[in-house]
Amino acid sequence: MSVLPFPSFLDDVKEKGLKRAVFELVDESVERLTAGMNIGDIREALRGEAPSRKPNPRLQPHADGFWLHMRPSYFHADMTGLYPTFRLGWLSTYFVFFETITGILLMIWYTPSPEVAYANMINILSNVPMGQLLRDLHRLGAEAMVLIVALHMTRTWFTGSYKKPRQFTWFTGVLLLVFTGFLSFTGYLLPWDQLALWAVTIGASMIEATPPPIVGENLNLLIRGGPEIGANGLLRFYLAHVLLLPALLFVFTGVHYYKVIVHGHSLPPKSENIGEDTAKRVPLDKRVYFIPDVLTSELMWIAVTTLILVVLCIWFYDAPLEHHADPQVTPLGTTAPWYFLWLQGALKLGDKVFWGIIFPGILLGFLAVWPYIDITPSRRYAHRRVALTIFLLLISFITVLSYMGLAKFGVVTAADITIIHELTYPPAHDKMGELLPVPYDQLVPGMYTTREFAAEAGQEAAAVSAFNSEIESNNQEQQVLNELQNQDFLPISSLNFSTVPADAPELRRVLKDFEAMIEKHKNELVNAWGGVIITQNQKDLRRVDVIISWDTVQIENGRPVLDENGNPVLVRDENGNVVRSQNIQHVFIHRDGGYFAH
Repeated sequence: MSVLPFPSFLDDVKEKGLKRAVFELVDESVERLTAGMNIGDIREALRGEAPSRKPNPRLQPHADGFWLHMRPSYFHADMTGLYPTFRLGWLSTYFVFFETITGILLMIWYTPSPEVAYANMINILSNVPMGQLLRDLHRLGAEAMVLIVALHMTRTWFTGSYKKPRQFTWFTGVLLLVFTGFLSFTGYLLPWDQLALWAVTIGASMIEATPPPIVGENLNLLIRGGPEIGANGLLRFYLAHVLLLPALLFVFTGVHYYKVIVHGHSLPPKSENIGEDTAKRVPLDKRVYFIPDVLTSELMWIAVTTLILVVLCIWFYDAPLEHHADPQVTPLGTTAPWYFLWLQGALKLGDKVFWGIIFPGILLGFLAVWPYIDITPSRRYAHRRVALTIFLLLISFITVLSYMGLAKFGVVTAADITIIHELTYPPAHDKMGELLPVPYDQLVPGMYTTREFAAEAGQEAAAVSAFNSEIESNNQEQQVLNELQNQDFLPISSLNFSTVPADAPELRRVLKDFEAMIEKHKNELVNAWGGVIITQNQKDLRRVDVIISWDTVQIENGRPVLDENGNPVLVRDENGNVVRSQNIQHVFIHRDGGYFAH
């Protein structure tokens, strides 16, 4: 008689004993979870033994299970080595899930608002346990995912794996490449730092070139959420990053993976007769079953790849975070993310409409329809010289465009702007302006000039005294004072430079570097001098003004115009006097600012 009104585990214990009843319960549970494999089957698989039950229980999870229904029950032996896939397709799928998991965890501590987004990032890096590691993993994974997907498509092209019947599989792969790029691009803005704001501003502004103008302007407003990227823009990028693009990515990843399974993994070109596709016809002696061989191999790849990412993030890689986004301050050398450098380089070639909109559209369209153009049956390398040449030329072109997209290519920044930027720019990528890390106590209030370091040893004080008289006599002092007053600088009414105190070696080093920078650009900055004015603005807060004054030179195409003797041609007013120019910028440094702690 049953202990309960229905058969139960207690009845099995009464009938079979506790040990056997527990074993059968666990065995049955395992078989249900694995959709067909019990403990004995798993033990045999892990030991590499042949299955003892018929039909083969290792095939059942692929037919009845949830997790393995999209995996083939066996693979061709030629596809289980590193060549020809290099595991790039599998790695692309791995990063989809890796980015999803790390992204969901980061969402817990993130709010898409300009008022708190940057503070959230600081909180993640400083207060959340292993928060910096988590962010580094997510950022590095995003960079790796773009690279791996691109390499996967490159491998597919070179092996001809896009040919019939896999044309649509290739097409979905092109879509996945686009979604991956935009996923990384939209995530670029979320930290709300200067790097993110201006890189995304460059990318988003290109959409404005969409013809006709009314369409481009409205698309730009739609993406930014306003004339400038602000709260609306950040929220839209966030929703696209965590909802729209992941949904599209998962849908098309499923479609892509399904088509790969339907048609089978294309074999190495030399393993098939020309015009044949035998991927689905795997001889018995060539079959490698998913369980256990492929499954254990993939588990190993998961472990090794994750370990590599963790090691890189702990010892070698830090996700960049610059200072808080400021739409009013445009940093020098701003570029789009590296995977869009080719597009930024293309824009330097000419018309923004053609190179920013039409050219990328043609390029992606060409990639999408290529399998329908290349209908030759052979996948052998020797028979595909035209296709391989086209792709190599395409890779070379993209590489050159990416180099052209760098800030240093085709962009000439005025020497005075470059120098002041080098002295005052805020922290970025573990670098900062040379003045910021000078210890607060060495920022001794006073006026100091680079002319001190252009003098011979022992003549510094005399050189500074002579310089004070020089700038007073030729009206340079009044020009600088007028510019300072335009910047609400009130503490001084005259310039009286002195030598740098002996107990301020770091400040002395910065002034010496300042003089070297001016000397380096002497063709553009003729008769130039630099100055640093330090004043006590408030308690524990000092204002540092950086001054460059020079004779204005005629400039063409960003370069000084030279006369027949190779000397710069100076700009003169209607009276024939040389026009003098000044550039003055200031920064505030607080005693507890922490710059000098690095």
